Amino acid sequence: MKIWNKFVAWLWTFRGGYAVRYVESDELPSNLARQTLTVAREDGELWVAGMICPCGCKAKLELMLLEEAKPRWDLRVDQKGRPTLSPSVWRNQGCKAHFWLRNGKIFWCRESVASA
Repeated sequence: MKIWNKFVAWLWTFRGGYAVRYVESDELPSNLARQTLTVAREDGELWVAGMICPCGCKAKLELMLLEEAKPRWDLRVDQKGRPTLSPSVWRNQGCKAHFWLRNGKIFWCRESVASA
């Protein structure tokens, strides 16, 4: 990640954590809000989660939540509405960001920090 993007990502940590927004659909809307994990669900089944990359590159990240999808992520939302994703999110192109989203906060992985 570039140093400027890392600085922007650091500034966003002071705005509070990520919130969850649900949409009733089997796909994500074209526009995603910053610091929001948008989750598409249909008939109560979670399909996909989407977010803007927290590094500041503005890339749209789509993370499959369906059991049969590969790769796939698990989503947990606590009583305060803060999302946790597992496993980590690691972009293998573009900014190469690697991070965890835990209890609404971004935690950067070491190799992502070292690549700045």
